[in-house]
Amino acid sequence: MKIRKEYTCPLEIIHDILKGKWKTVILWQLKYHGKASLSQLEQDIKGISQKMLLEQLKELREFDLIDKLNFEGYPLKVEYFLTEDKGKKIIKALEIMQEVGQEYINECRKS
Repeated sequence: MKIRKEYTCPLEIIHDILKGKWKTVILWQLKYHGKASLSQLEQDIKGISQKMLLEQLKELREFDLIDKLNFEGYPLKVEYFLTEDKGKKIIKALEIMQEVGQEYINECRKS
């Protein structure tokens, strides 16, 4: 993913980093699980292909929002997790977005 050299607002870069259908969902799942394997994420995120999941995980790693542990042995085992700095910090913003989203869902159900 390409990041522009100049931004007029810090929210622009965050939007560029998180844009797409799946990144916030992946981050939310990692908040919920703590650490999760590729297969766990694929199982929990309905509708995402393995190719798309791997692409999104790679981009989130590039921006230091998540990291992964590679375990030795066979079968291969990898676990993804939120980074202490940026990953866990962005969860605070996602919690607010989750709360507002739930309010919209509740309003739609009343209509």
